[in-house]
Amino acid sequence: MGFDGIPVEEVWSEGMPDPDLEITVAECSSLVVAASRANRGGKLGRLTEMTISGENKAFIVRLMSQDYFIAMILRSEGSFGRGRYELTRAGLILQPEFAQQ
Repeated sequence: MGFDGIPVEEVWSEGMPDPDLEITVAECSSLVVAASRANRGGKLGRLTEMTISGENKAFIVRLMSQDYFIAMILRSEGSFGRGRYELTRAGLILQPEFAQQ
């Protein structure tokens, strides 16, 4: 997904996407941009990962470049640790695509 909130590619599990969830994902991209700027301004370095958790779902983000990130939405019954692992794994697989930018 681009930082503009427009998805480059989407993969949804069965029973998704929920139109409200698609809007939420686009809005969360602005939070990722703000957190990334705050990290740089606070001299914490480049933001690499961010999580937004709610009662029903968790939104895990892994930044791939200055313009793109990959994200996963987990239901509350999902394994958060496994979700982070799979997102990190996907990031390693996709990294060569982002290195060409």
